[in-house]
Amino acid sequence: MKTIIYEQVGAVATITLNRPEALNALSWDMNQELAELSSRLELDDSVRCVVLQGAGEHFMAGGDIKGFSTGPSDAQSRKIAFERGIAETHGIITRLKRMPKPVIASVQGAVAGFGVSLMSACDLVVAADNSYFTLAYCHIGTTPDGGATYALPRTVGTKLALESALLGDRFDAARALQLGLVNRVVPAAQRQEAAATLAVRLAKGPTAVYGRTKKLINESHNHTLAEQLQAEQESFVASALGADFAEGIAAFVEKRKPNFVGR
Repeated sequence: MKTIIYEQVGAVATITLNRPEALNALSWDMNQELAELSSRLELDDSVRCVVLQGAGEHFMAGGDIKGFSTGPSDAQSRKIAFERGIAETHGIITRLKRMPKPVIASVQGAVAGFGVSLMSACDLVVAADNSYFTLAYCHIGTTPDGGATYALPRTVGTKLALESALLGDRFDAARALQLGLVNRVVPAAQRQEAAATLAVRLAKGPTAVYGRTKKLINESHNHTLAEQLQAEQESFVASALGADFAEGIAAFVEKRKPNFVGR
């Protein structure tokens, strides 16, 4: 891969966006590589937790604007290029959200434009204290993509989502934590270690159950109470038939730590 470094240690996979000279801006190549890798990871049972991070001093400074400027000049060709590219981008977001395993974003420096969308598609976020965030799309005369207009109103509320989208102002990690956009803020030097520790902890957990829990929470906004209760019942029963439930019960009775296998 030209724009991504991929590594798997045990059950933890780490995806590193690797265009530090461009602040890891999303290029067409990176878009395609992320799409292919997310498709593979979604189905890879040997991976029980995924960490997504950026190389260098930044997570992702949005889309590759220089690349946009050298794209097709006529309207029809530009339309086709962006439709294809964004459809691929949105496939990445969809797979991260439905992936039946936890996904952690480990962010630092600039988290801008699509970087905010990508981060928001992850389940948990560990942020360095030097992180700064901006939706930024308005500054280049376009609307947000990558699910930002879906995630932000549900996380920060409609008014703050509109403020972020319409003004594109920058805010820091402390504000992001206050708004619920990130889960933890740590010193920059400790970010990778903190994310890795969290990933190992999750990878040792009942990952099939984590996948069902993700699905329950992500779909809850579209359900009535009755529908959600039914979904919870079905998910609980499916989990209760799995190996990890039997192990969890046995470990509780025997007063020891469970050894989950992810089934």
